[in-house]
Amino acid sequence: MPLRPTLTHIGGPTLLIELEGWRILVDPTFDPPGRRYSFGWGTSSVKTEGPTVPLDELGPIDVVLLSHDQHADNLDDAGRKMLPDAGVVITTAAGASRLRAGGLTSVHGLHAWETATVEPREGESGPEGGERQQLTVTATPGRHGPALVSPIVGPVVGFALSLGDAPETAVWVSGDSVLYEGLRDAASRLDVDVAVLHLGGVRFPSTAAIRYTMTADRAVELIGLLGPRAVVPVHQDQWSHFAESRDDAKRIIDAAPAAIRDKLVWLEPGSPTVV
Repeated sequence: MPLRPTLTHIGGPTLLIELEGWRILVDPTFDPPGRRYSFGWGTSSVKTEGPTVPLDELGPIDVVLLSHDQHADNLDDAGRKMLPDAGVVITTAAGASRLRAGGLTSVHGLHAWETATVEPREGESGPEGGERQQLTVTATPGRHGPALVSPIVGPVVGFALSLGDAPETAVWVSGDSVLYEGLRDAASRLDVDVAVLHLGGVRFPSTAAIRYTMTADRAVELIGLLGPRAVVPVHQDQWSHFAESRDDAKRIIDAAPAAIRDKLVWLEPGSPTVV
């Protein structure tokens, strides 16, 4: 039987996952809107909207899943400041080194297909007062654009979450990635219940037609390969560098076969939703 996580979309890639007593935050971004952030090599973006859940109303976080630390639309200043308050941060190996150099101690760095396990602290319980199960986080491949720009934009990972000794992936987060052989390989290897896909088809004027994240038509292909029970799109709004809005993505996916489009769950920002 599916575990039915509760998901709250806070904005951009920032997502609260509540799973059998665990509170897991993906890519924390809590800065107010209006600022322009540089991503290097002549690229930049303006944050157009603030978080739908303020940081001071978020509550305790057991685990932060940080797909990468080098871009402010995945980790901004306010998000960076909250990391020491989380139980543990899991990110790329390179990102973990940078965060440790900045003084963060509770951080694990993973390469694709490496795993980290998080044990419940003594006295922590799961739903209905039962014992909380061990959380296993497996890093999955990601590529933040075409292969030629990978050395420039830096490494990214996605995350497959499972509980206890279950072989199934309860929630998979793609991270910022285009569709490429690494994601196709992940689709063939994972048994996913809920897939969270970072979309938006990011483009910048200075880099012409290059895409840095997945488009909705590529998401349709990936969903067909993956075969999850439910699909939750995020990271397609609240920043100026998205070339494909939520409405654009919805229109494209709505034109897909029913076996694809009926899996989509479009979250209402800020509203906890059982998926």
